[in-house]
Amino acid sequence: MNTEKKNTSASKTAFQGKVLVAGATGKTGQWVIQRLQAYGIPVRALVRSEAKGNALGVDYVVGRVQSAKDLTNAVDGCDAVISALGASSIFGDASPSEVDRDGVIRLVDAAANTGIKKFILVSSLCVTRTLHPMNLFGGVLSMKYAGEEHLRKVFSQEGRSYTIIRPGGLKDGEPFEHKLMFDKGDRLDSGFINRSDVAEVAVLSLWMHSARNETFEMVSIGEEAQDSLEPYFEHLETLVE
Repeated sequence: MNTEKKNTSASKTAFQGKVLVAGATGKTGQWVIQRLQAYGIPVRALVRSEAKGNALGVDYVVGRVQSAKDLTNAVDGCDAVISALGASSIFGDASPSEVDRDGVIRLVDAAANTGIKKFILVSSLCVTRTLHPMNLFGGVLSMKYAGEEHLRKVFSQEGRSYTIIRPGGLKDGEPFEHKLMFDKGDRLDSGFINRSDVAEVAVLSLWMHSARNETFEMVSIGEEAQDSLEPYFEHLETLVE
């Protein structure tokens, strides 16, 4: 993975504080950690076992999204949360209802109750479309949307802010290799994007003012090297939902 900081302007405004990464051992979560490190931002990872935490090589806390106590412990001492949580099974503790809905809701509440002011959530394209085929996987899109709605409700209150990123289908690859498209209103119904670019956008959302209290979709639209992903935020506030 490429941990080199690609742009120079962001270094002047990079987030000050420690960031909890939830879903840290997943492919997107690992990229989030890499990109935070590229900007010199302190990281804490939420993991399900010491073995997984040790493998990441960063500060970590062991906990389960089913435990409000574990999540309160995880966010303690942090200044922001980036959640890349995602279900991996239709049933059980790793199901969409347990992770994408209830897990996110518990994490949002723990963050708010601990005084955290900023929360970035990686969600998915098409979450408002209940008849989408992906909902056959334990209603995953509906569960993600429920998590989104709770975040919007809790973190739109004065003194807090959120950003919800809805990426297309996730692919492997280095960051900054593709031209991107941002949109709002769940109008994009297909497309792919590198996990590394999703991670970069999540990290940039910590300090990009135009990402404050925004929900937007993003996909790749061509193989074109980028020096920075910051310019994609410039017109975010002008997009109509």
